[in-house]
Amino acid sequence: MSGSLLKGRAWKFGDNVDTDQIIPAKYAIYSFDEKKLGEHALEGVPDNEGWAQRVTPGDILVAGSNFGCGSSREIAPVAIRGAGISCVIADSYARIFFRNSINLGYPILQSPQAAVGIADGDELEVDPSRGIVRNLTTGEDYPCEAFPEFMNELMQMGGLVPWVRKRLEERRTA
Repeated sequence: MSGSLLKGRAWKFGDNVDTDQIIPAKYAIYSFDEKKLGEHALEGVPDNEGWAQRVTPGDILVAGSNFGCGSSREIAPVAIRGAGISCVIADSYARIFFRNSINLGYPILQSPQAAVGIADGDELEVDPSRGIVRNLTTGEDYPCEAFPEFMNELMQMGGLVPWVRKRLEERRTA
């Protein structure tokens, strides 16, 4: 993740989008396949049926406060990623959603300014390693908290499990 820019169209959501809205239970119980889950991502948000079919790979989800609240449904970030969303930017996150995303190597950024300033359909460029969200539509830049180097490494490796495997292998060969 470090050094790579993410570019895409913004999809704007409000406050308190919960994990049951991100991936409704009727889809969560049948598959752990990322693409299948992605086909139904955010269908639980009212009037949002078929949203995932309108996403272009690389698009960016922008949300209000407390994104990912509700149950500890670990597959919620998997479903969003499976829909083709390259990262999520929100005012704030539910702690368990934040941690699940990081553990899966999925970039999520916190920026109250971006959450307010970005409109649905704006073209964005995100630099997670530097903590900058650039709105290419308006020319505005928004700060977000950059990931520490450890988290950048974790993101590059695809999450916590591959990171731990690498560390264990390094210990075995040392």
